[in-house]
Amino acid sequence: MAALSGFLRSKLFSWQQLGLFHSGCRLLAGDKELLVKLRKKTGYSFINCKKALEKFNNDAKQAETWLHQQAQKEGWNKATKLQGRKTAEGLVGLLQEGNTAVMVEVNCETDFVARNVKFQQLVQQAALCTLRHCRSGEQRQASYSKGSLPGVELLQMKTDESFLKDVLAMTIGKLGENMLMRRAAWAMVSSDMFFGWYMHGALQADQPSLANMSFGKYGSLVVCRKTETSSTSNITELGRRLGQHVVGMNPLSVGSIEDESAGDAETRMLAQPFLLEPSLTVGQYLQPHGVEVLDFVRFECGEETQSSEAGPSQ
Repeated sequence: MAALSGFLRSKLFSWQQLGLFHSGCRLLAGDKELLVKLRKKTGYSFINCKKALEKFNNDAKQAETWLHQQAQKEGWNKATKLQGRKTAEGLVGLLQEGNTAVMVEVNCETDFVARNVKFQQLVQQAALCTLRHCRSGEQRQASYSKGSLPGVELLQMKTDESFLKDVLAMTIGKLGENMLMRRAAWAMVSSDMFFGWYMHGALQADQPSLANMSFGKYGSLVVCRKTETSSTSNITELGRRLGQHVVGMNPLSVGSIEDESAGDAETRMLAQPFLLEPSLTVGQYLQPHGVEVLDFVRFECGEETQSSEAGPSQ
């Protein structure tokens, strides 16, 4: 009798276990759905998302906040450890929207990381912050405006979700290389003007979210104006040619169309032999097109400049 009683008790315990197991399966299925949603929303690993959900008893909102905080903390720790390592590679990024265009330079240690989508997204964030900055001030419509920003100022700008310095630190944490926010430049033009630009060593972005960006190792932005006698129909191609000249010949100033050329030693753009037609100066090339060059910006990734370089600083 005692043996029968023990057998029944063991069976009852087994059935209870089985019931709990099935209940647990249902719970795990719900957990998995929540886990997938959190992973998709935040981009963090399944292991970290699972840990966050367990920590906050499946409260997705608290779990998401904690994940961001941990990523930021880990990114800053990694950034501090890597600080001081040489950053000779990177990308120049160019973004144009309507009458505004910006160029930024962000540096990293290797060309391999420069080709990583996460690094390119960092460059894009820097460009978007610069675009927002230049549009926030008062602009004169009668002419064009132009400005530049050192890396230390870029880091203090806010993206849609956090400060750029935090985005930089988290990217360092994810990719494991030291990075620097180097510099930015922007220009805004009136309706009678247009931009010419060119990227040398252009890098094709694979992600649709980066389609509005152009990346390369050298970049130029040229502010142009059509005169009343302009006969140019394809300003995009003309602008690209002028951008090529700025990248290839590295002028130091615009100069004047009346300037006499000093040949290969010339540093004034309009007096330089035109890169694509060396028998003409840039000024002579532009005259029949009815186009004036008002200003330009040239970035060479990793070049020595007097502008500030900036890594993430808390």
